[in-house]
Amino acid sequence: MEANEESKGPSKRALEKEAKKAAAKAKKAAHAKNASEPTPKAAHARDTSDSVPPEKQTSRFEEGWLRDTFNAKRVPKGRVRTRFPPEPNGFLHIGHAKAITINFTFAEFHEGTCNLRYDDTNPEKEKDLYFDSILEMVKWLGFEPDRTTYSSDSFDELYALAEELIERDKAYVCHCSRREVKERKGTAENNYERSVCKDWHRSPEENLALFRKMRDGGYKAGEAHLRMKQLLGLPPTEYEATDVDSPEVKEAKERLKNLAWNPEMWDLPAYRITPNNYHHRTGDKWRIYPTYDFTHCLCDDFENITHSMCTVEFELKRPAYNWLLEALDRKIPGSDEKGPMQREYGRLNVEGTVLSKRKIAVLVEGAAVIVKDKPTSDGESLAPAMKKTTIDNKGGSTDDDNEEEEEDGDEGAGVATAAGDAKIGEGETLKEIPKAVRGWDDPRLFTLVALRRRGIPPGALRNFVLGVGVTKADSNIEMDLLDNVTRSYLERTVPRLMLIRDPIKVTIENLPVDFLEEREVLFDKKDEAKGTHMIPFTNTLYIERDDFREVDDPDFFRLAPGKSVMLLDVEHPLQCTSFTTDPSTGRVNEIKAVYGKDVPISKTRIHWVGESAAHKSPLKCEVREYNPLFLTTHPSRPNEAPRKPNALDWKTGGYYDYINPESEVVWGNALIETGFNEIRASAPWPKEKEAASGKYSVRFQGVRTAYYCEDIDSTEEKIVLNRIVGLKEDTGKVAVAGKGEGKGKKKG
Repeated sequence: MEANEESKGPSKRALEKEAKKAAAKAKKAAHAKNASEPTPKAAHARDTSDSVPPEKQTSRFEEGWLRDTFNAKRVPKGRVRTRFPPEPNGFLHIGHAKAITINFTFAEFHEGTCNLRYDDTNPEKEKDLYFDSILEMVKWLGFEPDRTTYSSDSFDELYALAEELIERDKAYVCHCSRREVKERKGTAENNYERSVCKDWHRSPEENLALFRKMRDGGYKAGEAHLRMKQLLGLPPTEYEATDVDSPEVKEAKERLKNLAWNPEMWDLPAYRITPNNYHHRTGDKWRIYPTYDFTHCLCDDFENITHSMCTVEFELKRPAYNWLLEALDRKIPGSDEKGPMQREYGRLNVEGTVLSKRKIAVLVEGAAVIVKDKPTSDGESLAPAMKKTTIDNKGGSTDDDNEEEEEDGDEGAGVATAAGDAKIGEGETLKEIPKAVRGWDDPRLFTLVALRRRGIPPGALRNFVLGVGVTKADSNIEMDLLDNVTRSYLERTVPRLMLIRDPIKVTIENLPVDFLEEREVLFDKKDEAKGTHMIPFTNTLYIERDDFREVDDPDFFRLAPGKSVMLLDVEHPLQCTSFTTDPSTGRVNEIKAVYGKDVPISKTRIHWVGESAAHKSPLKCEVREYNPLFLTTHPSRPNEAPRKPNALDWKTGGYYDYINPESEVVWGNALIETGFNEIRASAPWPKEKEAASGKYSVRFQGVRTAYYCEDIDSTEEKIVLNRIVGLKEDTGKVAVAGKGEGKGKKKG
C-alpha cells in the first residue's frame, strides 16, 4: 500500500455529525427491533418490587441486546470473561453503575467471571483515593471481582508489542505538532484533504531507533508520538469502485471506504511522553506511556476477555480495536472466533443533573473566571468581559473519559477552571464563583459515593439499572424514576419510626406531670419479624407543626383549637384547649390539650414523640432534605424556556445562577423516638449484602414523612439524617425555606 499525500474525504467533524445521525437512526431501529423490550418508563413500572425476581433477571439475558451479544460470540458455560475498566482519575457516577452491573451480571448469568481492571496509563491524573473509591463502589453494589488487575502491570508486555508493531511496519514515530496532526486529518483550509507526514515513510529500523530514544528520555512531552500506521495514508484508489468491479469487489471496497473515512482509523497514537512521568506503581521506570487505544484491546486479550462491553460512543473505535489485535495476529481478520469481541450499549443519563467530572469539579471546588477590563476611548472601563478559561482534555481516552465527554459537544473545553488554577495576567482580575456542594459525596450529586451517602440501597440501584434495560439506545431517565424504584425497594425492607421535623410542644393538662405509659410498638406493622421497641407516652409530647392550625378549617382534619385528633399507637384522642406563641417570632411554641376516652373521637391519626428523661426521649437530630440541585429557569426570568444543566453557561460561571437555593433544606431542631438506637445497632437496613455497612445503611421510614438514613456527619451527641426519598403519597410535597425554625439553609 502506497501513501497518498492528497487523499480526500470528509473531516473528522463531518464524520462525527454523520455518526450522530447514524446513532439516531440506530436508536429508532433498536426500538423497532426490540418492541417487546420495555422503554425506561415501562421498565420502572414493571420493576417496583423489593427486589428483581430471579426469573426476570434471567429473562433479560435471553432477549434483546444481552442475548445478541452472547450469540455473537457463543462460548461454553463458565468461559465467559468480562471486565469493568475504569480510569482511576475521578469518582464513579450513576452511569458507571450501569457498566458495573452489566459486566458483572452478564458474567454471572453465564457462570463466568468479571475482572476489575484499572486503566492506569495516565499518571498525571491518577490518585490513590480514586483507586480505593472505585473498588469500594464495586463491592458496595454487591459485586466481587474475580481479579483486580492494572494495565500498568502489563507495561513490559505492551512495550514489547509496540516494538513488534514497528518491526511489522505497522507503527511509526511522528514529530508533528497537535496543529499539524489536525491539518493532516483535513480542515476547511485545505479542502478536507487527508495526508500523511514525512515521518510516515521511515523504515521500521529508523522508527525502532526513534521509539527507543523516546523510551530513554530523548524527547520532551509533545515532541514525539508513536502512531499506529492505520488508514490515514490509504489512497482513494484502494476503495473507489470502478465500472469493471464485480458486485463482490464493490461491496468489499465500500466496507474499506467506510473504514478509511472513520476518524478512529487515522493513525491513532499508541505511545506518548508525559510531562510528569512518575507512576504510582512503576515509579520512574517509564518516560513513555501507552494510550487507551493501544492498551485496552491488548489488556482484554491478556486477560482472556471474551466479551468487551462498552458504551455506544465506542462503536467508532471498534475497527481500531480489531485492527490492532489483527495486526499482531491476536485476532482473525473479520472474525470474533479468536480474541476478545467488543460490543456497545447505550449510556445511562439522568435528566436534571450533570455527570461530567469537569463540571462536578467546579461545583465541588468552586470556580475561577478571569475578567479583563475593556477601556473605552476616554480611558474609562466598561463592564468586565469574561475571558474563556478551560480545562484541557489531556491524556489517553478511556471508557470513563468518553462517558465524561461534554454533552453539549464541546469535547471537554469551555468549563471554568477549578478555583486556584487560573493564572491572572496584567490588567485582569479574578472572579471567584463559590462552591455549590459540600464535596463529591454531597447527596445532591449523582456520583456513586453521593448516592450511597444519600442512603440509596445498592439493591435499589441494581434494580434501577436492570429496569432501564440494555439496548443500543441511550437511556435518558428522569430523576423521579430512580426515586420510584428506591421507594418501592424500601417500602417493605426498612423499619418505621416517628420523626418530628419541626416540633411543637404539647402539654396534656389532665394527665399528671409524672404520668408514664410504656408502649410496645412494632417496627413494621406488616412485618412482625422486624421486632418491637418501647416508646414512652407522657403528659408532654411533640407533634409536627404542619399537624396544627391556629384557626380551624373544615377541610383541615388534624389538630386545631377545640378540635381533636388521634395519636398513632395510642387508644384515646387528644383535643386542643389552647395554645401560646413566642412573642419574638409569633410562632406557636406550646399547645395545651386534654386526653382520654371522653374526648371526641377523630378519624385522623398523627405521629408524635413523647418526652421522658428516664428513656432519654426524644433524641435530638438534624434532618437534611434534598431537592434538585439545578433550577430549570433563571430566578429573574421565570418565563424563559426550561434549560437543562448541561446547556448552562459553564464557561463563565453563569451556571451558578441556576443553583437551587432550596436544594438542601435543613430542619435543625428535629426530634426522633429512641427506637432509632435499636435500628442503628441492627443495620444494615434493608438486610441485604452490603460490602461495608456504614452510617448510610441505617435506614428507616419516618412515619408520614419520608425515608431517611444516617449521614456521615452524625455523632453520638448529634444525629444527622438525610432524606433518601419521599413517601409515595407525598412525592409532590417539598419543604420550602422559611416555614420552620432552623431550616431553609443551603450548605455549600
